[in-house]
Amino acid sequence: MLKLRSRRLCKSSSSKHGKGAGNNGGGGGDRGLIGGGDIQWELRPGGMLVQKREGGSTTEGLIKVKVKTGSQLHDISIGATSTFGEMKVVLAMVTGLEPREQRVLFRGKEREDYEHLHMVGLKDMDKVLLLEDPAIKERKLHELARDQAMQSTLHTISV
Repeated sequence: MLKLRSRRLCKSSSSKHGKGAGNNGGGGGDRGLIGGGDIQWELRPGGMLVQKREGGSTTEGLIKVKVKTGSQLHDISIGATSTFGEMKVVLAMVTGLEPREQRVLFRGKEREDYEHLHMVGLKDMDKVLLLEDPAIKERKLHELARDQAMQSTLHTISV
């Protein structure tokens, strides 16, 4: 969290519209300067410096995400500013698939590991689709078949 002193960048509305015109509670631009003049700033993961929000913002806490994989539905809780790579690590604990074997789709697109959840619009109670990488799945099946063939060959030799 950064703390910067704010500056008044525009003229107050009272100079344009006469005395007291800006004190009606309208959408004046200097509401942040009332009561001390210090504004709390935060640096977002995308590198943008923004004014810190007051209250329970969803980007500050945990969100619940529904993950559909095959015929199963998993509910996971994860930080709203996490990346899809971090989500894959959590999903690895739930599903048993290693993160490199996972393909995560949100809004019809496969998401990269470095993309942040809140930057692509993922919110509380949204759904994502988890698929196993077909190339890795096929390689696993070939390895399993090869291992079974070797075991049966070893079994016949030992008998």
